[in-house]
Amino acid sequence: MPTLRPLPQAPQPAIDSTAATLRAKGQAADPQKFAVEVRPSTIDGQGVFALEAIAARRKIGEIRGEAVSTAEAFKRARAAEKSTGRVFMVAVSHARSVDATHTTDPLRFANHSCAPNMVLKVQQGRVAFHALRDIAVGEELTVAYGPTHHAGRLACRCGAPGCMGTL
Repeated sequence: MPTLRPLPQAPQPAIDSTAATLRAKGQAADPQKFAVEVRPSTIDGQGVFALEAIAARRKIGEIRGEAVSTAEAFKRARAAEKSTGRVFMVAVSHARSVDATHTTDPLRFANHSCAPNMVLKVQQGRVAFHALRDIAVGEELTVAYGPTHHAGRLACRCGAPGCMGTL
């Protein structure tokens, strides 16, 4: 009688179970492409720091939030300044903004720097951060905020050479 052997099976592709589970539940997967951590910053309050090396021009991640009108974003920013002093708003167009106040996305803690290592890009309403240069492990991730609701009334604390002095 011949010996029966199991048929060889083709290798199955690895599945990211977390991402697959989230997609199955109708939730978006984690928008972070690199490991980062939120912790106290010497620039201001909390900051976000690289837990792994990030090569120049690579997408680091995104922040998500509630889509609101720009007028509503300014109203919320003024209220947040009075209560917590922290504003997590990003204008995605002249009429729309993203309120990231209630998201857990760590890049919402990216502090401003006049010599940033990231750039914020808005594409199709999504707010993404990309490395401007190679970023070392442990380095704080920073971005140039551009025009803000502070309109030059807030002192910049980045400490970068050539700092503009205000936001």
